[in-house]
Amino acid sequence: MADKYTLNVKVNPDVAMALIKDGMGTGAELLHEELNDLGDGRMIGTLVYERYFLRSGNQAAMVIIADNLQGVTNIRLISAGSSNSMIFKIDWGAGKSFASSVARILSDYTVE
Repeated sequence: MADKYTLNVKVNPDVAMALIKDGMGTGAELLHEELNDLGDGRMIGTLVYERYFLRSGNQAAMVIIADNLQGVTNIRLISAGSSNSMIFKIDWGAGKSFASSVARILSDYTVE
């Protein structure tokens, strides 16, 4: 089951990604990172994390995409793999918890 969340922030993608990396702590493992500078101040970056959740007994992954291609920096959070069953896609809130940890990190920079 994948949970998807979107938020806008008032910092550039590179700054948002640095804040996320600093704020994630030791509970999540950074699996992949890339930042592409498209020129004219436009950027798109990706972070991929993995974290173990005791309550679901499973590893969960989260893909974070940050871009400012439309002017404002948009952050997309996609958590997946947090269900421990092939039939019942119940993650006991692990996906939402994973994504909300990023939202908390960026809360001081979030805009409507």
